[in-house]
Amino acid sequence: MAGKPKLHYFNGRGRMESIRWLLAAAGVEFEEELFETREEFEKLIQGEKKSLFPGQNSMVEIDGMNLVETRAILRYLAAKYDLYGRNIQEQAWIDMYVEALKDLSDMIMFFPLSLPGEKAMNLEYILQRATTRFFPVYEKALRDHGQDFLVGNRLSWADIQLLEVILMAEECKPSVLTGFPLLQEFKARISCIPTIHKFLQPGSQRKPPLDEGSIETVKNIFRFERGMFLKNMGTIVAEY
Repeated sequence: MAGKPKLHYFNGRGRMESIRWLLAAAGVEFEEELFETREEFEKLIQGEKKSLFPGQNSMVEIDGMNLVETRAILRYLAAKYDLYGRNIQEQAWIDMYVEALKDLSDMIMFFPLSLPGEKAMNLEYILQRATTRFFPVYEKALRDHGQDFLVGNRLSWADIQLLEVILMAEECKPSVLTGFPLLQEFKARISCIPTIHKFLQPGSQRKPPLDEGSIETVKNIFRFERGMFLKNMGTIVAEY
């Protein structure tokens, strides 16, 4: 019997959090090997990851493979655990919905790295984009599809990703879904799925948002400065 998937990452959300979400929603138990110092991180990249793709900071051991590249890992897991649609048409819709959420997810993920004097401006930008650019699209998608889920009639990676981003946005502003009744219903419905409900409970492997202590850890591990939220987001995203 194959062992549990093992996740290698720092002790925080970052790119690995969506992988945790997908495994948890699939009801798959997983282990984590978390690094908290630059030295531990360098040991990892000079060991198992030495011959793999450069610039990657997360790795998942599964099915005898060491997988890197977050989107590749997520697609593999979605396919393996039957969360990737029933046919290639549904897979295409799932890909479109998931990829469209990436920009909003990134903005919220890296918001804690804002300089103190820029936080209010960055938060306003995030909320403006969420409520005028992103959430209207998914509200309409749910209305047009007329089902409990975004694609087909069963849970998929797209639903899991959307719920994750909704909850991230609510951490920025609890009332962010005001004016989006179908998304409110979607959030309540998907959150009640037993495996997801379990992941949302205290004590699960879900990670909290970055705080000042964890920001310092991230800076020391990946050696970048904060304050590049919008101007140089591409640099942060590549390194985190």
